[in-house]
This record gives sequence, C-alpha cells and structure tokens, in this order.
Amino acid sequence: MLCFATDTHAPASRRLRFLRSGIARRLSWMSVVVLLWTGVAFGDAGAARINAYLSGLNSLKAEFEQFTFNAGHTQLLSARGTFYLLRPGRFRWEYITPNKQVIIADGKRVYLHDLDLKQVSHQSQDKALRGTPALLLANREPIENYFETRMLKSADGRDWIELIPKQKDTDVVRIELGFGNENGKDTLDSLIMQDSFGQETRLNFTAAQHNITLKPDLFKVDESAVDDVFQID
Repeated sequence: MLCFATDTHAPASRRLRFLRSGIARRLSWMSVVVLLWTGVAFGDAGAARINAYLSGLNSLKAEFEQFTFNAGHTQLLSARGTFYLLRPGRFRWEYITPNKQVIIADGKRVYLHDLDLKQVSHQSQDKALRGTPALLLANREPIENYFETRMLKSADGRDWIELIPKQKDTDVVRIELGFGNENGKDTLDSLIMQDSFGQETRLNFTAAQHNITLKPDLFKVDESAVDDVFQID
C-alpha cells in the first residue's frame, strides 16, 4: 500500500509541477468538465447540443492527440495517449508521448504518476481543480450559470460550440467544442481551449468507445511502479 505522507521538503518547483505541468497546463480540464457533467438543464441550441451528447453517457474510452501553442502560435507541446472516463468523477489520462505519465482522478484525489521517474504527486480533487474550470467537475448546477454558449459556423463539417466563462478571473477565457460523427455515432472529437496568457490547447479524440465496461484498477495508481510519493496538500 502506498504511504501518502505529506512531503513538506519537496522543492517548490516539484510541488508546483503537479498543478502547472501535470494539471493546469498539460491537460485540458474542460474536456473532463464537459464529459463528466450530469443533470443539467440547457437553454440554447449550443447547450442543447452538448446535452444531447451527454445523455446516457456513463463511460468512455478514446485515443487523443494534444497540441499546445503559445500566444505567438509557436507549438510548445505535442502529446498523445488514451483517455478513460467513468462518470461521475473518475478519469484516467495515459500519456504515451512525449513522456510516459498518467493522471488519475478517483473521485477524491488526483494523482500525477511519472512512470519514468517512478514518482507520484497527489492532491485532493477539490484543491487540484481549484482556480480552474474543472472545479465544476463535481457541480450539478446548470452549465449556463457559468458559461455563455453559442453555436459557431462550421468550416470542417463539425458542429462547433463556443463557451465563454461568466466568471472573469478564471485561467480559461474561451473554449470551443467540436462534435462530429465516428462510425455512425455522434461524438465529441475536438476541443480547443484558450487561457488568459493567450496559450491555446487543442485535443483531438479518435476511436471513441461509449458506455463500455472499465476495470476499477484503471482509476488506481500502480503501486509496483512507484518509488517516491509526494503529497501536495
């Protein structure tokens, strides 16, 4: 069993890496927010389009590619891996490139597992999401309480929806969701997020499998691959 003792002596840069690199910057949290949303009432065409996709969605497995650009449109990151979702509250991001890392949420805590370094950093789910739109992950209030939504004109065959946070002090200032069709099934296959620094992250999802059985161990840290554990809070 992993011993999750608070590491008060870990360098600040190491502790902050969990939030900045592992969570807030490297992973587009809004994909999680949208996919985990349950029990909402929508008021316009864009929100209704999201609701139609989410209706009946209990689990999901998909391959993803992630591209991150700075304000000058220079590419900062290219990554790919597999995403697993079990609503509500549990997900797993397996990064294959550029580094082998896993991000797991088990409903209570979020873990960043660096497989190459055999290190795990973890934090309470509430605190890990604080100050990001993912704070809404556990919130069942209507989405229109937090976002203005509208349909966008499509230039690629997808149905695009824009979300603008109503709260002005969030890191994320704009989100676009792209809905397409894969193997005859309606699916969320693209997400674009822009933050307050002008940085843009795009996620493309492929090979999506909906409402499949996912093993509980997917949402647990592999203790055999861990040498060091750092608790952030």
